[in-house]
Amino acid sequence: MTNLVLFGPPGAGKGTQADILKEKYQLIHISTGDVFRYNIKNKTELGLNAKSFIDKGQLVPDEVTIKMLNAEVDKNEGANGFIFDGFPRTAAQADALAELLKLKNTEVTAMIALEVDDEILVDRLLERGKTSGRKDDADESVIRNRIEVYYNETAVLKEYYKKQDKYYGVDGVGSIEEITQRLSAVIDKLQA
Repeated sequence: MTNLVLFGPPGAGKGTQADILKEKYQLIHISTGDVFRYNIKNKTELGLNAKSFIDKGQLVPDEVTIKMLNAEVDKNEGANGFIFDGFPRTAAQADALAELLKLKNTEVTAMIALEVDDEILVDRLLERGKTSGRKDDADESVIRNRIEVYYNETAVLKEYYKKQDKYYGVDGVGSIEEITQRLSAVIDKLQA
């Protein structure tokens, strides 16, 4: 199985690349945001549990998130692998993901991070803000804060996966096709 943890700061093009890679390598894309929204919308037990924390403005505890991810992995038994998007965000979550995958006799193959210069990200997001209607893409100070939060969160994970020789940084600047080629070169090498 090929199990990828896909990372990238806001505006790096992670969603676009995840969509291409899942088709190309027949992987299941698991975005924690989507999983949360699905469970909350369908009022599953886990969704209601998560919502009780979100409504209080609290982070959803790792164990609830892991249970949701476990349900997604189980739903897709026999898959070639997964792209985890938005998870893990902490070393504790990375450990929990490792445990979950171990139970399924597999592991994280690699963490691949799209690397893009901050100024390019700010420009991309402001541009996206003009068309997307997303308020968090329209305000430069909000954008800069989101980027900073990303780096603070992922610095830990970069080290976590580097220690296991599973960290790959990929240049996220260029055309969609160029970036896909760079990501594919890493994945092809991992699958060889």
